[in-house]
Amino acid sequence: MAKKAAVEEKGITPEELSKEFKEYSVAEFFKRNRQMLGYTGKVRSLTTVVHEYVTNSLDACEDARVLPDLLVEITELPDGHFKVAAEDNGTGIPKPNIGQALGQLLSGTKFMQRQQKRGQQGIGASYCTLFSQITTGKETHVKTSVGDYKVYECDVSIDINKNTPAIRNEKEYSGKFKGTRIETELAEVEYNRSAFGVYEYLRRTAIANPHAQITLVEPNKEITVFPRATKEIPKMPKKVLPHPLGITTSDLVDMAGVTDGRKIGSFLEKEFSRVSSERVAEIQSLMPKDPKTGKPMCDFDRSPKSLQWAEAEKIVGAIQKIKWIAPESDSLQPIGAKELEKSLKNLLAPEELRVIERPPKVFRGGISFMVEAAVAYGGKAGAAANQQNGSGNAGGAAGGETRGEAMRFANRVPLLFDAGACAIAEAVKTVDWARYDLKDWENLPVSIFVNFTSVYVPYTGAGKLAISAEEEIVTEIRQALMEAARGVAIYLREMRRAEEQEHRRSLFFRYINEVAQCLHDVTGTEKTVLAAKLKKLAEENTSLLEAQEADEEEGLEELEKAAEKELKGERGEDE
Repeated sequence: MAKKAAVEEKGITPEELSKEFKEYSVAEFFKRNRQMLGYTGKVRSLTTVVHEYVTNSLDACEDARVLPDLLVEITELPDGHFKVAAEDNGTGIPKPNIGQALGQLLSGTKFMQRQQKRGQQGIGASYCTLFSQITTGKETHVKTSVGDYKVYECDVSIDINKNTPAIRNEKEYSGKFKGTRIETELAEVEYNRSAFGVYEYLRRTAIANPHAQITLVEPNKEITVFPRATKEIPKMPKKVLPHPLGITTSDLVDMAGVTDGRKIGSFLEKEFSRVSSERVAEIQSLMPKDPKTGKPMCDFDRSPKSLQWAEAEKIVGAIQKIKWIAPESDSLQPIGAKELEKSLKNLLAPEELRVIERPPKVFRGGISFMVEAAVAYGGKAGAAANQQNGSGNAGGAAGGETRGEAMRFANRVPLLFDAGACAIAEAVKTVDWARYDLKDWENLPVSIFVNFTSVYVPYTGAGKLAISAEEEIVTEIRQALMEAARGVAIYLREMRRAEEQEHRRSLFFRYINEVAQCLHDVTGTEKTVLAAKLKKLAEENTSLLEAQEADEEEGLEELEKAAEKELKGERGEDE
């Protein structure tokens, strides 16, 4: 026994440890770590699959410049599995790329483009194929248009060890089908109408994409159509260069190493937006000087590939000292204030609605972003209480008692999960809602809407479930929410004042006839004359009180605006 214990205590040798090192594919990694992509819980896993297919479909339709008509069918099979079918009327998938699009992780068209898209990483739809494969052992069936009146069908799976697609049962034929239809069978999933289910996901997708019509067929065969609110297709976002503000030293060194620019000066002009030759000269003038020659220590006529880390740090520091023009807005594709207003009115029919669209800003890496926010009160705003706790019915106020809901979006895509780690949720928490008569908004018929738009969304993880709480992002969202809430507060105060005024009038007018009768008995004056004088006196008194309240309300609003202007000045923000 002692000899055996001595052997165990010896431990593993370097040679033995070396034999343990093995290479594995990204497919194998995510097979074992599917929670990183949002596949945790049965309801959430099903919603994640629908999310991946729907976002790809919306991008495909907008690329084809057609109004999206999307169909999502959820069928419960006898063995407890679920079949998901997602169909669109978009461009279809080119035949040579079907394997890459649906059967290979980290393969796609979006990651290297500096162009706004819903998807970014090339994981989503392919992992749906893998999830089906590892839960049911089934392949995913694809039907897609591949040309004029040509249709292609096949079954796709993934070779997990190699992260490569396997395609079987191919057939091509003539037909009028246009777009893509994907059918996949899943286990370890569940369907319901909770706040995290497919129904709520599609409801919010319809709000953020008013140009899309989405049809949902549920397992009980109930059909719900979320109609489009507008026929205007969003403009195509342009590919964009990074803005110099927000660029880091690491970004600058990496970009300098791969640019085809011959000089540091021309590299800065070519690879960044808003950088002209005059700006390059200004950057160089702000660089530290050589004490002997008096010239900038970094020679901008050198090759950018020779740029050293210390020099890049100085360039970034100089950039921060310059007042730059805001990023180009045509690189971003927001919903648009008018379209968002139409959509929210179409689906929520609120008593009061305020929609705010903020100008573009930048965060680290020189990436531009925009924030759209809205606060809706009354009507169908808010979520049914039974929906929020995960039971039964559909969203909206139809279920009886309603509670406030905060709807988070990134590039028009709903973010249903991981709210605690999200910049939007953080911004909502930091707003003093009591200032806007919405102190207990979580228990009021209120819908708070925020859409974060950017070429690159800084998600907290590969599952794209929450936005990183960068300081610049949280501040901008907070400003947008405060601006929207102010408009709703004015409405609520006007409503409350009207109720109070009506109550005061009713108190005055309730006893006019009785007082007139008493005065008539005492003075002998005609009761009708006395009643008319009393009525006039009541109207004059209530009017004076109303005017005084209006002046006080206007003064409070001016103080609030002045305080917000002072806050902006402290942060160095432009008006």
